[in-house]
Amino acid sequence: MNNESLVLFFIVAVALVGLAVGFSMIIPPKSSNPVKSEPYECGIETQGTTWVQFNVGYYLFAIIYLIFDVETVFVFPWAVVMKTVGMRAFVEILIFFFILGLGLIYAWKKGALKWA
Repeated sequence: MNNESLVLFFIVAVALVGLAVGFSMIIPPKSSNPVKSEPYECGIETQGTTWVQFNVGYYLFAIIYLIFDVETVFVFPWAVVMKTVGMRAFVEILIFFFILGLGLIYAWKKGALKWA
């Protein structure tokens, strides 16, 4: 792929994104109803303060879950090419699991896996 093709690719990509953003600003219906800007939960008016601060532990738990969930995205292609690549793929996935295991041990020791 030469440089002109690469530049053309980026120009087309930026133009398409710009068109999509511009199109989404022009087309949707606009409503000036003040009710639309009110916070709600399942259509029921909130009681008390609407902005409640959640425990940061929930976010840490979710991020750790996502890390180990995304791990499966890498394990499937590895399993598909394991026979083709051979022992090298096996060693690389062992290193990958070792690093993930270190991360899990670190999170466990720091108490990030405690729910309450």
